[in-house]
Amino acid sequence: MSNAQRTRRMRRRFLALSLAALARPVMAQGNRPATPAAQPPPARPSSAPQGSPLPSAPAPYAPPPPAEASAFAPVVPGRALRFPDDEGSHPEFRIEWWYITGWLKDEVGKLSGFQVTFFRTRPNVVVDNPSRFAPTQLIVAHAALADPQRGRLLHEERAARAVLGLAGAAEGRTDVVLRDWRLARDGAGLHAKIPGRELGLDLTFAQTIGPLLHGESGFSRKGPGALAASWYYSLPHLQVSGSVRTKDGTARVTGSAWLDHEWSSAPLEEPASGWDWIGLNLDDGGALMAFRIRSATRANYWSGATLRRPDGSTRIFSAQQVAWIPLREWRSPRTGASYPVSWNVRIDELVLQIEPLMDDQELDARTTTGTVYWEGAVGVQLERREIGRGYLEMTGYWRTFRP
Repeated sequence: MSNAQRTRRMRRRFLALSLAALARPVMAQGNRPATPAAQPPPARPSSAPQGSPLPSAPAPYAPPPPAEASAFAPVVPGRALRFPDDEGSHPEFRIEWWYITGWLKDEVGKLSGFQVTFFRTRPNVVVDNPSRFAPTQLIVAHAALADPQRGRLLHEERAARAVLGLAGAAEGRTDVVLRDWRLARDGAGLHAKIPGRELGLDLTFAQTIGPLLHGESGFSRKGPGALAASWYYSLPHLQVSGSVRTKDGTARVTGSAWLDHEWSSAPLEEPASGWDWIGLNLDDGGALMAFRIRSATRANYWSGATLRRPDGSTRIFSAQQVAWIPLREWRSPRTGASYPVSWNVRIDELVLQIEPLMDDQELDARTTTGTVYWEGAVGVQLERREIGRGYLEMTGYWRTFRP
């Protein structure tokens, strides 16, 4: 075994040990075991059976008693998101991500999709450990290119503990770093630099409109339980320019993108097995986000949507106003997972048809996050007329995924 192979094996083992820390119990001050409720208290499950209508009103928030204090900050209503402060990291919460997805066009007119994602996770570790090596935060990053000529995703992934300057996420502004990968605020926009081995992305994103807040002014419910929620906003219609590098060379590109920034502390409620999500830049200047959380039987457990109209006004849709109807499935020859890649998504009275740029947009991220998911470029039609483009994400089809 060469020295390089030994080094890679040691890195993989080191990462596995770090990720395993997520499942360890939190230790309170003085190394005393924390209360059994160190994780956020589970949200109350719906009393309705899977697939049946949910209660029309979610449970009101009630702070947990002191003996059940969470190791992480809860997501509770009543605060206003502040910009640019909330563009940065929120390390007191358990999990957070910055997702940029979009469509690109090169100089000869070839279309492709791309993804740049940074995750920040706060592990369950000893909180008063003075060691510089204590993994107080973990940073994971994924990058992918959807090129129909290749027929499947070209992707890269990395992970590291936020120690010794190897990785980190700044507070108060967007600036997430994982070794030489970076996503950062750059003046009035953002800049992503991903110098991967087989895929390199150097993209600038010019912000054209203000943040789109989901749910109740950014407080986005993910189920009927009191703590089933996240803070969530998007930046639609980002104007993209830059370059993409593959084994075929480097191409100049332009395009349109969508950023999601979301953070939370509570895992999905127990009946959930995964979710489906779309973020769409509409040709008339509007934008649409819709999601649903599924049960293990693929029945709808919770859903929601946000529509920004061309004039800038917004409308929030409740769980009862959003429905996902699968039309066609694609089965992965590598993992055996079957994904519904074509959909009708009903938003109140509208029925949108979602079709993928290509069927095989499965991303195998078992090296860094232990899961496999589908993340891909899609087009959207209304009454057989194309009205926009965006991205579709589907998790939990390979195995149950409840981060």
